[in-house]
Amino acid sequence: MPQNPEKVIDHLQLFREPEYKEIFASKRANFEFGHADEEVARVAEWTKSEEYKEKNFSREALTINPTKACQPLGAVFAAQGFEGTLPFVHGSQGCVAYYRSHLTRHFKEPNSCVSSSMTEDAAVFGGLNNMIDGLANTYSLYQPKMIAVLTTCMAEVIGDDLQGFIVNAKNKDSIPQDFPAPHAHTPAFVGSHVTGYDNMVKGILNYFWDAPDAAARVESDAINIIPGFDGYAVGNNRELKRIFGLFGIDATIISDVSDVFDTPTDGKFRLYDGGTTIDQVKAAKNAKATISLQEYCTPQTLSYIKDKGQDVAKLNYPVGVAATDEFLVKLAELIGKPVPAELTLERGRLVDAIADSHTHIHGKRFAIFGDPDTTYGLARFLLEMGAEPVHILSTSGSKKWEKQVQKLLDSSPFGASGKAYGGKDLWHMRSLLFTDPVDYMIGNSYGKYLERDTKIPLIRLTYPIFDRHHHHRYPTWGYQGGLNVLVRILDKILDDMDNHTNIAGETDYSFDLIR
Repeated sequence: MPQNPEKVIDHLQLFREPEYKEIFASKRANFEFGHADEEVARVAEWTKSEEYKEKNFSREALTINPTKACQPLGAVFAAQGFEGTLPFVHGSQGCVAYYRSHLTRHFKEPNSCVSSSMTEDAAVFGGLNNMIDGLANTYSLYQPKMIAVLTTCMAEVIGDDLQGFIVNAKNKDSIPQDFPAPHAHTPAFVGSHVTGYDNMVKGILNYFWDAPDAAARVESDAINIIPGFDGYAVGNNRELKRIFGLFGIDATIISDVSDVFDTPTDGKFRLYDGGTTIDQVKAAKNAKATISLQEYCTPQTLSYIKDKGQDVAKLNYPVGVAATDEFLVKLAELIGKPVPAELTLERGRLVDAIADSHTHIHGKRFAIFGDPDTTYGLARFLLEMGAEPVHILSTSGSKKWEKQVQKLLDSSPFGASGKAYGGKDLWHMRSLLFTDPVDYMIGNSYGKYLERDTKIPLIRLTYPIFDRHHHHRYPTWGYQGGLNVLVRILDKILDDMDNHTNIAGETDYSFDLIR
């Protein structure tokens, strides 16, 4: 074998060595029992056709690579945005390993979450004993300020009652009677991570706002912001705080994960870091208004908050000029202050940057996939740059979302060829890309397989991003965030131009130094 301690070969080269090529060829010939290469090629070509697309879009019982994760992952993400909070997943250890690894792979940060470790006996007799022991261990070992309890498929199928189990656990002295332990039922077999986010945020607000000893609501001038499930939360939440500082206000971010997913390496381990404090959560009940920056992440939470007497506003991922305008105008209206001059200058700089670069973006056709709010926001920004969002797909997208996106497309001549696809997956997107090709895709890391298959370049701008590093540290919201998104899109377009004009003597007549 070519590998040895003196010269360790990276896997990028190792598996191309003759010994490995021989192993792979033997495995394929003697153990895989596949079809002939000619038949594989024939079927592969057929899957690119309109005939296959019709069959693909008519399937009902199968989902192939959806653009979503399950409810508990969103609930874990939401819970970690509160100070000193440890998510407690009532279910199996394997489920928790998935949530932790999924978030760690995106944020490149250790992720803390515990489990009640349900196994076969708990699936038959119920998980009460697991809850009693698990909460006791969590409280004594990790010393959290709050434990946020949520469920997985197993606990939901057998019908475990979280509220009753937590009460019983407190009666057994697993945790003190006054220790905060909000909960949310998050069955993984329905909804998605955005649903789980909504359930957990509502569950935490409900726990404090409707507690027997909770004070009556006394309206203040404060504002709450709910960011929603966001893969760029580190950069975006800090951008929100900068904007609040320019306004001179102290708005409360409900579930602020920016610090826990971006801890420093300074010799000190932080199991918890930052987050919305319990006192802030309690005081948030008195705010005059709450703004959700992602409508489809917060429908139940906003309904609950509205019932408490607050004004609510819902946006759809404030990226680009118009969406940021909408957010800042709403914020200014609620607090009774004008938009700061510095933000007005930033707006002008973003408009100027778009004007500088619009010739490269104008008329380019895009496919977008991801969460409902993210895809809507990105499509809106593409339209104002003169690009054409053609295929907008979200597995979590509802009929309401489809109509909302279609209304957006109909508002611009650049949306004439666009269509929204709610409830569809990336195998549907593959058919769309082959039968109605675009110039570029915007999505997450799973799109790299579509890129390899269709040769359509992928721009990574949605969650999750596993195969690139540190994108989450840069904002996509606000005028500054819009500039970051513009640069990300432009870099891919200009790199693509260079890659198609770099053969000396053949295509390099357009291999320009200045673009």
